Amino acid sequence: MKTRFVWILVFIGPALAAMFIFLIIPIFASFLLSVTDFNVFSLTDWSRANYVGIDNFRDLLSDPLFWRSLLNTVYCLVVAMPLTVMISLGIAMLINRERTLFKGLFRVIYFLPFVTNTVAIAVVWGWILNMHYGLLNWFLGLFGISGPNWLGDPTFAMPSIIMLVVWKAIGYNMILFMAGLQNIPDFLYEAAELDGASSWQKFIHITLPMLRPTMLFVTTMMIIGYLQLFEEPYMLTGGGPLNSTLSVVLYLYRQGFRFFELGYASAIAVALFLIIITITLVRMRLTRHSY
Repeated sequence: MKTRFVWILVFIGPALAAMFIFLIIPIFASFLLSVTDFNVFSLTDWSRANYVGIDNFRDLLSDPLFWRSLLNTVYCLVVAMPLTVMISLGIAMLINRERTLFKGLFRVIYFLPFVTNTVAIAVVWGWILNMHYGLLNWFLGLFGISGPNWLGDPTFAMPSIIMLVVWKAIGYNMILFMAGLQNIPDFLYEAAELDGASSWQKFIHITLPMLRPTMLFVTTMMIIGYLQLFEEPYMLTGGGPLNSTLSVVLYLYRQGFRFFELGYASAIAVALFLIIITITLVRMRLTRHSY
C-alpha cells in the first residue's frame, strides 16, 4: 500500500506542484494584494504596502472606467454567446448528417481557428478590417457600399471584436455539439418520423432536450471565457477608440502592468472572479430547474 502511494505521488506530484505554484498561490496572492495599496514602490520593499481594507473595492464602485469595461465585457458576452451557440450547433448538425462528404476535413477546417495563436489571428484580422486596404471593405465596395472604419469607430469597434471571438470559438464548440449529437439514440428520430414529426419538431422536441448537458457545459465555458476577454481587444484596438472595447481583464492589465497599481488590479481580479462565479452558479441553477 505504501509503495502504491509513493508511485501515485510520483505520477501526479509534478502536476499538483505546478497547479499549486501557478494557480493556488496566485489566487491567494490576489486576494491578499486586493486589500493593500501594493504599487511600484512596494516591488522592491514589500513593507511599503499598507493594509487598506475594502478601500480598493470602494474605489471600484466609483470608477467609471471599471464600469465601462464591465459593460463592454457583458455586451460581448450577451451578443457573442448566442451567436456562437447557434452557428456552432448549426454547423455541427450539418456535418453530422450521414450524407455529408469529407466530414474529417470540415472538422479540421472549422477547428483550426481555435488552435491557432490568437496574436497571429488578430494581426490577420487587423488587415482584413483595415479601413483603407482591408479585404472586408474591398468586398463591400464591390456592391457600392462604403465600409466603415471598423476598428477606429466606437460604434463598430466592439462588433468587430465580437466577430473575431465568435469565429474563433465556433470550431471548439462545434466539436462538443457533434459529440452530443452522436449520443442521441437514432430510435428517437425514427419514432418521431413514424408519428409524422417535421424536421423542426424533431429539433425542438428531441435534439435540444437531449443536448441539455452539452449545452450547459458549452454555455458555462463561454461565460467564463468571454468574461475574461483580453487578447482580441488588446491586439486589435488596445481598448479604444474612446474605451469602447476596453474589457475588464484589459483594464486589469493596464492598472497592474502599466501603472503598477497591483493592489487595485488585484481588487479588479477579485471582483471579476466573484462576477464569474455568480453568473455561472445562476446559469447552473436555471438549468437544474429546467429539467
